[in-house]
Amino acid sequence: MYRVLVVDDYPDAAQVMGTLVTLLGHDVRSATSGAEAIAIAESYQPHLALVDIGLPDISGFDVARALRAQAGHRPLFLVAITGWGQPEDRVRAIAAGFDVHQLKPIDRAVLRRLLALAGARLDAGVTSAEADRT
Repeated sequence: MYRVLVVDDYPDAAQVMGTLVTLLGHDVRSATSGAEAIAIAESYQPHLALVDIGLPDISGFDVARALRAQAGHRPLFLVAITGWGQPEDRVRAIAAGFDVHQLKPIDRAVLRRLLALAGARLDAGVTSAEADRT
């Protein structure tokens, strides 16, 4: 079981995603703003964060950077969940520290694949920075 942080400015979207992740056996916390996500993550220390890019206060890119800084060398798997699908959006997401850039909507099958990928990385104890060096 992993601690998963779901970040989406639409409360219903965050709730649905959180429910799906919970049904797959994980502990979930949700946030509807970037600042709230960063505050929750400080004490919750998620293993995985599913972060919308277009947030009302700060961008998901900035959230990713902040979560990476908080995590230090602790493994953290970050997924950008977004409607922004241009090539430059993918490049910006990876540069900000996301492991995966995934377009909305996300169905249960895609979510399962993301959780499996995250699990493999987390079980290996690999941080994003370490993965980039290999």
